[in-house]
Amino acid sequence: MYNKSVTELDNLLKDYLDYLSIEKNRSSLTRDSYERCLRRFMKFSGAKIPKDISEKTIRDFRLILAKPETGMKKGTQAYYVIALRNFLKYLVKRGVEAVQPEVVELPKVPARQIQIIDYGDLERLLSAPKGGSLRALRDRAILELLFSTGLRISELCALDRTIPIDRGEFTVRGKGEKLRVVFISDRAKKALKDYIGKRADMEPALFPSLSRGENPKVVGRIIPRAVQRLVSYYARAAGIPKHVTPHQLRHQFATDLLMNGADLRSVQELLGHANISTTQVYTHVTNKELREVHRAFHGRRRR
Repeated sequence: MYNKSVTELDNLLKDYLDYLSIEKNRSSLTRDSYERCLRRFMKFSGAKIPKDISEKTIRDFRLILAKPETGMKKGTQAYYVIALRNFLKYLVKRGVEAVQPEVVELPKVPARQIQIIDYGDLERLLSAPKGGSLRALRDRAILELLFSTGLRISELCALDRTIPIDRGEFTVRGKGEKLRVVFISDRAKKALKDYIGKRADMEPALFPSLSRGENPKVVGRIIPRAVQRLVSYYARAAGIPKHVTPHQLRHQFATDLLMNGADLRSVQELLGHANISTTQVYTHVTNKELREVHRAFHGRRRR
């Protein structure tokens, strides 16, 4: 029996979110994102029961999302539509009378463009933290580890100091609770050892947040926003005009592998992508290598 104090659609939404978590094994972040999107639609449409969801309310909702004043990117708009369409698929699967999900057409989103920085800029960025202070050593270790492993920012922040640095590899739990092995380069190993050797605290986090001042104190696990700020800070210090993010170092990791001859399937495994189509976004970046192939081999008999 559904709770009478909430609407039928509220109850169905709760069931759907539980289904995502338990049966589809989606992360809590995915669950929260879907709930946010679907709650916004329900608030806009005033829908209380599945029959209140009509093609017209969906179309009107999409028009609202697309208005310039919302400042919403095409990809974000598409995410709302995908969330709604998947919810409708769930309702149909449950035998609930609702709009057929097939009538909700997915928007065409421009192909994702990956921005990378030049190798010289990358080297300056990785070397930007100067000195032997705990903060500088921590920040250098963060930058080197991001480039060495291709870790997502959330994965980096969740690391504990017990990772086997000497072994040069460790297992990380990524999206969808999937496990994968990542590898530590020699430079990242050295940076980590120099940094760990400077630590005198008992905080279990590999990368803690540090207080300000000449003698910073450990104040808990570092958060993603702090990592974003430090990457941006060192990019400016290295004289890089482009905006650089921690996720861009993940892009650099992938493109560096591909440019040096790694196959796409291996890069897919190292990044933890569920589908190879996600990894293929990097191939257009490495296609500049084709110019060198053309220059070296095209028309050689005419020279």
